[in-house]
Amino acid sequence: MREIVLDTETTGFEFANGDRLVEIGCVELMNHVPTGRTYQVYVNPEREMSEGALGVTGLTNEFLADKPLFADIVEDFLDFIGDAPFVIHNAAFDIGFLNMELARIGREGFPMERATDTVLIARRKFPGAPASLDALCKRFDVDLSKRGKHGALLDCELLAAVYLELIGGRQQGFSLARATGTRAEARLREVRPPRPHAPSDEELAAHAAMIAEIKGALWTAE
Repeated sequence: MREIVLDTETTGFEFANGDRLVEIGCVELMNHVPTGRTYQVYVNPEREMSEGALGVTGLTNEFLADKPLFADIVEDFLDFIGDAPFVIHNAAFDIGFLNMELARIGREGFPMERATDTVLIARRKFPGAPASLDALCKRFDVDLSKRGKHGALLDCELLAAVYLELIGGRQQGFSLARATGTRAEARLREVRPPRPHAPSDEELAAHAAMIAEIKGALWTAE
């Protein structure tokens, strides 16, 4: 099964108020495991970054000024994702921004049903516990040392590791491999040469003497 872990960075938090995409990151999964194929692009938002977004991402207006517009990268983006379902942390945010950008250029948006929201999975699995990406990385001992600022591709790589933990994929796979190997090794170790089971002459004589003492034994009747 192919899935796409997806994350975006934006100029702010409200696409309804005019905020725009500035970065898209994707990581391809096959059977829940990263394949090594990724997609990442910076986008010129045609507006300035908010102070909050600048602080989170470190992406400046000067850096983004010469980047392509969303309309210029949309075909490459759509080609990469294909028809695969998404894995997104807080899917309503990213899908909302992507659909806004698609609508601006007259393209069809994505249905929310296409996305698996890892925030919802985490809240169901750990009620009352923090469900941020940072918190989940710490819970599952996923290395956060490279995450000084938020970046779409790095966050996708972190989320891919968290997603695998949330659905139990790594534990199940490792446990199955260990159990299968142990059973196979045990079967090999337990092979023994056949034991002789034929009675000795002494055992046959003892058996005959015992039968002779039994009156009317059915197996001696003619």
